[in-house]
Amino acid sequence: MEVVLSLMVIVLSCLIIWKASNGFEMASEYLGRNLSQGVRGATINAIGSSIPELFTTIFFLLILHDQEGFSGGIGTTAGSAIFNAMVIPAIVILTVIAVGKVKFVQVSKKVVLRDGIMLLISEVALIYLLASGVLYWWHGLILMLMYGVYVVVMFSTMKKNISEEENNEEEEETSNTEYGFWGNCIRLNLEQLIIGNRPITNSKAWLLLLVSTLVVGMASAFLVLACEHFGNVLDIPIYFVAVILAAAATSVPDTILSIKDAQKGNYDDAVSNALGSNIFDICFALGFPLFMYALIFNPIEINGMVLENTNELRILLLILTVVVFFIFLFSKKMKAIQSIMLLLVYIFFVIFILGKSTSMAWVEEVSSLLKGLSQYF
Repeated sequence: MEVVLSLMVIVLSCLIIWKASNGFEMASEYLGRNLSQGVRGATINAIGSSIPELFTTIFFLLILHDQEGFSGGIGTTAGSAIFNAMVIPAIVILTVIAVGKVKFVQVSKKVVLRDGIMLLISEVALIYLLASGVLYWWHGLILMLMYGVYVVVMFSTMKKNISEEENNEEEEETSNTEYGFWGNCIRLNLEQLIIGNRPITNSKAWLLLLVSTLVVGMASAFLVLACEHFGNVLDIPIYFVAVILAAAATSVPDTILSIKDAQKGNYDDAVSNALGSNIFDICFALGFPLFMYALIFNPIEINGMVLENTNELRILLLILTVVVFFIFLFSKKMKAIQSIMLLLVYIFFVIFILGKSTSMAWVEEVSSLLKGLSQYF
């Protein structure tokens, strides 16, 4: 019964995050209306849709503290990064093909190279920072500075490309559905509560973004508590719960934003949102909580099984990212077959994590291989 209750809270938290992401979408689209396609997806959309990972990592550290809390945080961010890189592009491509919009998706190689290379650099940096087993506040600062450099480069190289058609499209997307104040509260229609049927403005957009962030923050707190309880009841380390359940739940906004971008034909935005979210997850959603916790309390020491699991995950994350990177880079057209390949890779990852938690024989062999590779970093 306790397991069912924990799962219900996890699902409810996921639904709240999903509903609040509608506010993220409207606010980020308006605030990023002057950004070129690809840049908007990699910055405004990626940051907004990755707020759940940031809050979840913060609450894991505040509730569980030190290495157990950090293992939950890195499990969430790394698991979310793998989900974003494989499941989201696959779902996006299959969705637009299924509805008959296109027979294939073609993504700019420039976007893949720009965001893919930065993602690989971020992951290599994370690998080296975790290698010592002790995390200091300046480790978090390094990760945040890397994201700052990425954002500066993005904005300095972007090309403004706004058309009347895009502006009209934004206006048409404003919902006119009215349920009344309490109806909108129950449905978590934040955009109706804050903006209603009036024209959206900068101040309203920022307010909507702020309120959406607070709602997602509260949902993330309940998500962390539910994951902790779920792990305690089944006697499963929080790392394994976070890397699958918490990671998938916090990736809901990324999935929704990418699908909607792709349905509008903004394929570069859809892919750059997923890749940009991964860069944000690794550099800021992990870097900021690490920076604050180590600065206020003490450095985080990672040892024993937590260090072993973390080492394996960081190497696996790098390997899977390289696989996805080459699939995108060398596929002239992303079709259903490439989507199925991405989903199969993610299924392998989930089976590996489940097998690791139950000490399956073949998983231990893969773990030994990953341990051997980690010695080179």
